[in-house]
Amino acid sequence: MALLLCTLCACSTNKVKKDAPTTSSLPPATAPVSVIVANAPLPDQVPGAETPPTPREFRAVWVSTVANIDWPSRRDLSSDKQKAEIIAILDQAVALKLNAIILQVRPAADAIYPSAIEPWSEFLTGEQGRPPMPYYDPLQFWIEQAHARGLELHAWFNPYRARTAVSKSNAARNHVSKTIPEVVKQYGDLSWMDPGEPAALQQTIAVIGDVLRRYDVDGIHIDDYFYPYPIKAANGSEVDFPDEISWQKYLMSGGTLSRTDWRRSNVNHLVEAVNTLVHQEKSWVKFGISPFGIGRLDKVPAGITGFSQYDKLYADVELWLANGWLDYLSPQLYWPINQAPQAFKVLDAYWQSQNPQQRHIWPGLYTSRIDHTEHSWTADEILNQVDALRGQGSDGHVHFSLIALKQNRKNISQRLASEKYTSPALVPASPWLENTNIAPPQLTLSEVKRNISVRLADPENTRWLAIWKRTDQQWLFSVQPASQLTIDVKNGAPAAVRQITVMAISRSGQESLKANAMM
Repeated sequence: MALLLCTLCACSTNKVKKDAPTTSSLPPATAPVSVIVANAPLPDQVPGAETPPTPREFRAVWVSTVANIDWPSRRDLSSDKQKAEIIAILDQAVALKLNAIILQVRPAADAIYPSAIEPWSEFLTGEQGRPPMPYYDPLQFWIEQAHARGLELHAWFNPYRARTAVSKSNAARNHVSKTIPEVVKQYGDLSWMDPGEPAALQQTIAVIGDVLRRYDVDGIHIDDYFYPYPIKAANGSEVDFPDEISWQKYLMSGGTLSRTDWRRSNVNHLVEAVNTLVHQEKSWVKFGISPFGIGRLDKVPAGITGFSQYDKLYADVELWLANGWLDYLSPQLYWPINQAPQAFKVLDAYWQSQNPQQRHIWPGLYTSRIDHTEHSWTADEILNQVDALRGQGSDGHVHFSLIALKQNRKNISQRLASEKYTSPALVPASPWLENTNIAPPQLTLSEVKRNISVRLADPENTRWLAIWKRTDQQWLFSVQPASQLTIDVKNGAPAAVRQITVMAISRSGQESLKANAMM
């Protein structure tokens, strides 16, 4: 008869700040800080040794669809080839021990999924408004395949861009430039929705709300394109964004802000509105923003200089953090560690210091700066940046972008996997989203002890299973989707397994009490 096993021990909420290897040796009880060990007696001394702390680190990569940077690789791929590329990307992410994909679903007021609001993206099929053939839903496929592999999927939206410099297709009839042309402005070689027009805000909110309601995404993500990066005229002067009409409407309505403060207010309204929308629709979904990496120049530490997103993009990121209008911030720290005017460690510490609500700070790394030119970064630069973030207490980062990892430039992927991502890791919990206890699973060991069946107390709110396997020498950590309710006892274990400990992980990352199975 199968044996029903009970929950034996309380959960651990410790976060790993250093490398978390695949294995943790037993003994000793102490080890270098970069190694997780189990501070527990040897297996033959107690019936159920205490597991090590659960490895926690956000390890994500941006997947750009704009200009076919990352996926799909071309605009003329069949649906089957697009799917094959998705599967290859996700399999590589698992091999690297990443745990999240940030997928660009709206590059320029278009969609890589079926939408009643905006047209199909030309970067899928070469023509805006044309669906993939044979027909399928790319976003749904991405989500299903990512979740099946234990990966989160965050939907990344460009909030205001309406046309890129590399766009070739004519605008579809249901594109914003056709449906509400008065809100779209030409700025250099870009078309841009005017953030000062209420209809532009309503369009973006409607698009994000539609995805939230129809898709099981783990995060909503917006990038650094608020007002566009300034362009220059032939004489070298900056060209002002053409929002005179919306500015005059604001003044006529009784507005009293200066023009720059008004622009920042427009962006603030967007950020606050998206944050409210996300958590009203699905409380467990994370809202993240990836702004330019330098904050307000009147606040940053002495010696930091550079482009001012506060004055040029009208992004008051410090205010968003102060008000808790996001769940994670991924400032684009796209400079080498030794570049003093944009010092990597100083900027990371600055953003950590601007975080009174204790939201996640998961900086963006410029991994694609590793290339085959004479100006290429070394792989060591990125590896050292990962170490620098961990050394300053960070629990996550994001790579821009997939292409560098996919091509394994200068062995960056191989070295990340072997030197930095030596264990799978869970995404850090966000207790402010759903700070509720999640009940532990029940485990049933098969008669021949080859597998364990898992019964969940709250299937709707359980996203992952965190699994520790103990041999006589080591602990082995793995993660599998909560839809997979069978654990193979021997899978991944080089020796006989003596104990398996399982925790249910909620959608917001909370972990349950532990359920133990003794072999």
